[in-house]
Amino acid sequence: MNVSTLTRRSGAALLGTAPIVFALCLSSPQAAAESTACPAPGTSATSVALEGAQCSATSTGGAAAAYGLDGNAAAEAGPTSLSLAIAQGGGRATSEASTLSGPAAIAIGPGATVSAAGVRPGLSIGIAGPGANVIITGDTTPTCSGGFGFAGDFQTLQGCLSLR
Repeated sequence: MNVSTLTRRSGAALLGTAPIVFALCLSSPQAAAESTACPAPGTSATSVALEGAQCSATSTGGAAAAYGLDGNAAAEAGPTSLSLAIAQGGGRATSEASTLSGPAAIAIGPGATVSAAGVRPGLSIGIAGPGANVIITGDTTPTCSGGFGFAGDFQTLQGCLSLR
């Protein structure tokens, strides 16, 4: 399989997950949900904790953003990198980025966890629904288990999908 075909298939897989993520966001209970936002551009750090929601973002010359919507999100970005973490409805998302990487972690629903690491140039995304666990290391094949989970990693040109 050549790189062009792999890139097209990976792109199609990423675009195909957008409706699923949208549906998960709509189906998550938001009554009385607390939300927090933690952007950290440049060299900065921020942290917010409210009842049921937490976020923290730290950046040392990159850009990190974390959003907790009745969930826990943490993002950390090194020099010239981007890091995004979004957690909703009891999810837990963490994203850590180093030079020229851009990992995104999205955890939606109770028991959803995503851990995404950017360790070399490239983008990656991990999405977990209720009860799912997604791990992106940037060095090895991503893992998806326990419920709806998806990962696409352009650092390793690999991904995973769990529909259980």
